[in-house]
Amino acid sequence: MSGAPRGSSAAATPIGRGVVRLGVVLLVAFAVLATTAGYWQVVRSADLVGRPDDPLLIAAVRNVVRGQIRDRDGHLLATSKRDANGEPYRVYPSMAVAPVVGYASRTYGTAGLERAFDAELTGIRTADPVDQLLAKFTTDGYRPQNLTLGLSLDLQREAVRLLGKDRGSVVMLDPRSGEVLAMASTPTYDASAIADPETAKAAFEAVSSNPAKPFLNRAVQGRYVPGSVFKIVTSVAALGSGAITPATRFARQPPAERNGLLVSGFRIRDGHHPGTGSRPLAYREAVEVSCNIYFALAGLETGGEAFASWAERLGFGAEIPFDLPTATSQVTNGGGTFGGGFTDDVELANAAYGQGETLATPLQMALVSAAVANRGALMTPHLVTRLSGKDGDTVVQPEVWRQAFSPEVAADINAAMVDAVEGDQGRLFTAGAKVPGVLTAGKSGTAQLDGSARPHSWFIGFAPADNPQVAIAVLVESGGSGATRASPIAGKLLSRYFATIGR
Repeated sequence: MSGAPRGSSAAATPIGRGVVRLGVVLLVAFAVLATTAGYWQVVRSADLVGRPDDPLLIAAVRNVVRGQIRDRDGHLLATSKRDANGEPYRVYPSMAVAPVVGYASRTYGTAGLERAFDAELTGIRTADPVDQLLAKFTTDGYRPQNLTLGLSLDLQREAVRLLGKDRGSVVMLDPRSGEVLAMASTPTYDASAIADPETAKAAFEAVSSNPAKPFLNRAVQGRYVPGSVFKIVTSVAALGSGAITPATRFARQPPAERNGLLVSGFRIRDGHHPGTGSRPLAYREAVEVSCNIYFALAGLETGGEAFASWAERLGFGAEIPFDLPTATSQVTNGGGTFGGGFTDDVELANAAYGQGETLATPLQMALVSAAVANRGALMTPHLVTRLSGKDGDTVVQPEVWRQAFSPEVAADINAAMVDAVEGDQGRLFTAGAKVPGVLTAGKSGTAQLDGSARPHSWFIGFAPADNPQVAIAVLVESGGSGATRASPIAGKLLSRYFATIGR
């Protein structure tokens, strides 16, 4: 009898401890759940509502009148109508902007800016994160925002017109702010037909099956051999690293113009340039007459490691921070052990004048030109300049992406690019690029392709060279020499800019 109470007391103690432990476990579990829910509902809420598979976003496609998209002058680029059932669908007044603005379709989803800013245009995501959280618990949960772009519809239409039936791209931007003024890609397509439920299927299938790939935004997704416009990248690397100075001359250059430059058994050829005589060229002269031999030697002098490193400062080797997804430009395919991923000095020498394994998007080359124009500072490029809605306006402020190289190096390259357009010899290679009455800087390129394919035609530049307001890159697929197609297009568009925006 005397042992029973002792046994009962001994059993009670473990039970009490178990209850306490269970309470602690439940408390911790609830705390974890509350923290996790708060994290996803508040901290990561903006990310979730921007996902294409977000339920609110999917529901909004059929029910919400999306915000409008306008250009810098207020011209409508995207608006909405309602069908016979009262459901909204998108209308796009100009085909010229289709590769940039994209489309919003009930059947085929979204593309371009319509996809990148889907959550804002449907009002799922707003400028105020607190208001966005509270909106989920109101009857008016959708608050569409309107987008204003820095893009000029006038410049955009003119760029598409000048490219004509060719496949190509034009990128114009303000080097001081990074605002994109034009981003043309041809051929274009009828986004309204894809958005209209009655014509969507036939229109989408027609564009998808077109071998010219109208859905491809060549400005940001097309990667091309850059040819001689890449010599500006080589200039940044060689001058920035100290491998050369503006006074550098290579004694091997004049004889190599006659016999070719022998690099590890491979002979790089480049014809003699008129008006240069038999003397070795200095840097500015080499840019003006676009001497391949000079830049091959400058690239070798720089070395693969430094060459690739300086190119990375300009954006090569990684996706560019932008409103739309961008393809990655490259100086080499990589994997080599020569330095910087190059296979050997032959690949490096060829890359230095824009051949070999070098590939670039028109946006990337426009940024190279803009960096020179902006004293070596690269501004983050952007299409959208303002978001407006019931909750007020959000203005996209200019932002320095990086200081790619020094103002002194920029000044040296600026002067050389002026010679390439304004000089007696340079104007032969950049015919039509000069803007009357405006000091113009630039560089043309003729990118050789394999086999018998016609070369790509390139031009990059900016103006006024002494106070840059606009930078440009023009690419015409298989357009021939840079002076034949790209340079005249650039000159006309730069002139149009000064007649409209840059008065």
